[in-house]
Amino acid sequence: MKRHSALQPLSREHHGALVLALACTRAANSGSAEKIHAACERVARQFNTDLEPHFHQEEEALLPLLRDAGQDELVRRTLDDHARLRAMAKALCGRDTLCLGEFGKTLSDHVRFEEQELFPTTEQVVPNELLMAALGAD
Repeated sequence: MKRHSALQPLSREHHGALVLALACTRAANSGSAEKIHAACERVARQFNTDLEPHFHQEEEALLPLLRDAGQDELVRRTLDDHARLRAMAKALCGRDTLCLGEFGKTLSDHVRFEEQELFPTTEQVVPNELLMAALGAD
């Protein structure tokens, strides 16, 4: 099924998040201090430039529409995931490398949740004109 044009930019950003998640998992499993350090640095960079703006757009534009449509559980799950990922990224920036693999898995799971549940539900319950007004289109 083709994604609604207003959701396509957010959906495309998920590819970069999945690449980052895989890099974190691989680095964590490598046992290499150098690879783990590099992955933590990458998380710090990408979180600030890619993930945080993505989360912000979802929280400010998309989630209020879903809340208005009575999708409180999806909104709560999304916000909980975002909070967990923010806390984990902060820990990684503080060199707590123990959670690198967990960060990768959590990020991957979150992207899959959005692609398989959040976005399809949005397309079903949010009127087209509201979605276009909130997120625009390509």
